[in-house]
Amino acid sequence: MCHLTYSKPASFSVPDVSKSTWQSLVVESELPVLVQFWASWCGPCKMIDPIVGKLSKEYEGKLKCYKLNTDDNPDIATQLGIRSIPTMMIFKNGEKKEAVIGAVPESTLITCIEKYVDGR
Repeated sequence: MCHLTYSKPASFSVPDVSKSTWQSLVVESELPVLVQFWASWCGPCKMIDPIVGKLSKEYEGKLKCYKLNTDDNPDIATQLGIRSIPTMMIFKNGEKKEAVIGAVPESTLITCIEKYVDGR
């Protein structure tokens, strides 16, 4: 007997970055890095999560994507001036290049990402 189950497509899980891994994963990355600043209680963060996961998969090999929980890592969030979440920041060569605040459409993130991938 065959059982068919229907489920939504699996979303790609974005790895976490923390204070202890920030230097090696973000600052020293040879690829541009998109960091999603979030917290577990943040509704809009949950809305943007699948978008960041999808982009992480689509830009594999061109862009690294990580999530940073601002409740667990307040030092980094404060140092970077994070006042609202979700905030997505793009880093290239260890430098903050751009920030997008809020649960924005996928197209907005793609526009930002495209400025920094493919040797630009």
